[in-house]
Amino acid sequence: MIGKGKVFNPSRLTLARKRRGMTMSRLAKIMDVEPRSVSGWEKGEFGCDQVDELAKALSFPASFFLGEDLEQPHPHSASFRAMSKMTAAQRDMALGSGAIALALNAFIESRFELPAADLPIINGTDPESAAIGLRRQWGLGELPIKNVVHLLESKGVRVFSLAVDTAAVNAFSMWRGNTAFVFLNTMKSAENSRFDAAHELGHLVMHRHGPPQGQSAEREADAFASAFLMPRASLFARRPTFATVDHLIRLKKYWTVSVAALAYRLHAIGAISDWHYRSLFVEISSRGYRTEEPGGSQRETSQVLAKIFAALREDGISKIDIANELCVPVEEIDQLVFGLALTVLAGSRSRGRSNRKRPQLRIVS
Repeated sequence: MIGKGKVFNPSRLTLARKRRGMTMSRLAKIMDVEPRSVSGWEKGEFGCDQVDELAKALSFPASFFLGEDLEQPHPHSASFRAMSKMTAAQRDMALGSGAIALALNAFIESRFELPAADLPIINGTDPESAAIGLRRQWGLGELPIKNVVHLLESKGVRVFSLAVDTAAVNAFSMWRGNTAFVFLNTMKSAENSRFDAAHELGHLVMHRHGPPQGQSAEREADAFASAFLMPRASLFARRPTFATVDHLIRLKKYWTVSVAALAYRLHAIGAISDWHYRSLFVEISSRGYRTEEPGGSQRETSQVLAKIFAALREDGISKIDIANELCVPVEEIDQLVFGLALTVLAGSRSRGRSNRKRPQLRIVS
């Protein structure tokens, strides 16, 4: 039943349905109604008096369907890594998670001062030059990047994790106004997730103007990530005389990249021949290192969200409180925040942060 003064919002039904990867026909079958009913609800042709049934079928609180319009990422405004490997339904599930992330980010920014975006827009420059230029602008020199997620956050990028049910989506990024967002798949190896973060950074700085679609843009972002994580001069200086896979396993720890990415980069900068690269690639594949990375590194997570949760915990605000305010299942919050804990401690102060000046968070890159 819809409470007094509450109005059913068709756009929220569409978002929830796509977030769950359901077609209209599938939802209609679960609810035992005609498909025409679901279509009519979503088009706003007639009201819905079965909100509780919708909530049960889609695992969203009934209150979710009664809120104002949510800002939703558009498929053409987001860049998806390995876009050719995912279905439209998988893309829509990820975008639905992105819509909840935008609402969560608005909740956070109403309480905290976060860093503004410090990303130059680089147009008409090849990926290698773009990576060199960005490293120079950010004062990174030729050294390895200790933590890509922390670096992005220090430059004003909002970084969230992708939900488990969108595991087919490697990563995606987008601009919303002047705020940049990156979503990372935590089911991948730490090395591959770092590369994905750098890949999405490439999209953010090279492809902001115009939809970053197509294989050409993906290749550019890959080349940017490779050059950004493994600068040509310093990698060339550290290259083995005749690289073996065991050499690469030792060297990858310095750059915190995958064995495959390191071999590819050595070949790209002319440090190994075509034949040598093919031989390395065959051995890497035969050892199973394409699917299971040897000597895995520690997974990167959000420093910003950890600091925010620590401050909220002191104010007695839990994930359940956040989920209730956003009218979403708490699991949706969990899956966006790298599994970070937000357990309210006994004796926490009562909530009052909204009446105080928003604290500024200092991010260490």
